[in-house]
Amino acid sequence: MGWMEKHDIEGAIEGILFVSGEPVKIGRIATVLDIPDFVVEETADIMRDKYSFERRGIRMVKLDGALQLCSSPEFADIIRQTLEVRKPPKLTHTALEVLSIIAYFQPVTKAYLEQLRGVDCTYTVGILLDRGLIEQCGHLDAPGRPRLYRTTHVFLRTFGLQSLKELPELPQIEETPKDGIQNAILELQARETDDPQDADADVEVADVHDTEVDDPEPDDSD
Repeated sequence: MGWMEKHDIEGAIEGILFVSGEPVKIGRIATVLDIPDFVVEETADIMRDKYSFERRGIRMVKLDGALQLCSSPEFADIIRQTLEVRKPPKLTHTALEVLSIIAYFQPVTKAYLEQLRGVDCTYTVGILLDRGLIEQCGHLDAPGRPRLYRTTHVFLRTFGLQSLKELPELPQIEETPKDGIQNAILELQARETDDPQDADADVEVADVHDTEVDDPEPDDSD
């Protein structure tokens, strides 16, 4: 490990992630500390287990090749009350449907979403953008250059995923996308309502870990 001792590496990683507040790529941390990527990953795994075993107020999560420190879900209510953080409104079935399409077919345009759903998706796309569950990722090389959308690290945290590769496979979804959307919704809803402590990646309590269905938000189909 060069000049850095194991304890120093743990401290450096913890400090970097604490100050960042956002996911930091494993490769970036390894470069700065002048150690191999696998050492960063192994150290992060040790820290994650230690935080969990000691019931610490923070958790280490791995998100698509990056690391992040998040608050522990078991202390969510205490943290929310102390900081007076309002519990996020729940996602509607419509929002979950749009989010499912984006998750499985990304990057997609709003026109693609509307083609599959048969209704305008402007409002719902706006809600998902506001929640940080999706983001713009460029423009399609087509007339009008429509915007493309994809999921974010917040999406991964919310559904307990380390990467998009962990999304459950949906049989023949590429051949018959409409037939697979309801299955996608059920898969994501199941992950969303699981106990966060059982997930591989826990979500940030001040973010969207309480995201659920059946909120009285307007439905695009109305």
